[in-house]
Amino acid sequence: MQEINFDEAVEQILAKDSRFARDAYTFVREALDFEIKRQVELVTSGGAVEQETRLYDPETRRTRSMRSKEEAHDYRYFPEPDLVPLVVSDEWRDRLGAAMPELPSTKRARFIEEYGLREYDAEVLTQTRALSEYFEIVAAGSGDARSAANWVMGDLAGELKAAGKEIAESPVSARHLGELVALINKGEISGKLAKDVFAKMFTSGLAPQAIIEREGLKQISDVGALEKVVDQVLAANPKQVEQYKSGKIAVVGFLVGQVMKATRGQANPAAVNDILKGRLQ
Repeated sequence: MQEINFDEAVEQILAKDSRFARDAYTFVREALDFEIKRQVELVTSGGAVEQETRLYDPETRRTRSMRSKEEAHDYRYFPEPDLVPLVVSDEWRDRLGAAMPELPSTKRARFIEEYGLREYDAEVLTQTRALSEYFEIVAAGSGDARSAANWVMGDLAGELKAAGKEIAESPVSARHLGELVALINKGEISGKLAKDVFAKMFTSGLAPQAIIEREGLKQISDVGALEKVVDQVLAANPKQVEQYKSGKIAVVGFLVGQVMKATRGQANPAAVNDILKGRLQ
């Protein structure tokens, strides 16, 4: 049976430019919105929703009770005589339940408990089964679920949206993204450098390590090499050096940035900070 999209069906009716159809559509929407709010407030305040027929007043934009709703026996409902009763056993129901995939609500709770994610992040990452499975592979490969979530919801989601692709069509495999996050955590590449590597991963589909080796993007952690670059940056920025020594320690961020710029983002940020602070004492 073909599914019917409510909004599309209404649009077809409205296309005839019927004022009655347009009013009916508007009033049904307003009545539903009012009833949803009314029933939620009623239940949360300890009340119970009565079985009744209600009318909608378009002038007040409220519904009101019309009559109570009868029970099934009042309508003279009776079993279909040509159909035998269907008896569902507990064993059959349990077997079906065990065969079902993990439901979104259960998965959200597990993501919060197991990975320490925020409720919002867990909500986003369980929007589809494909997305949640992708995230779990990234989390396992990186060893850092929170960073994995940030990359999947941030950089990857942004690139996919721009390219008009779904998660199943991602040029960056979950395994490769997990490897990229792991390289950052190991200190082998900086976060800034990882952004450049990721962009190349998205266009080529290659693994991060392959791109790093091909482009010569390996992070510079050699103290001697970094000290030379730091000394050059300090010599080129005497004003900032004096500001730091006069108490404006925030200027060290500018100096770190200059070192990163001089090394094309390949310098180890932690090492650069240590060297700078030692030189500026």
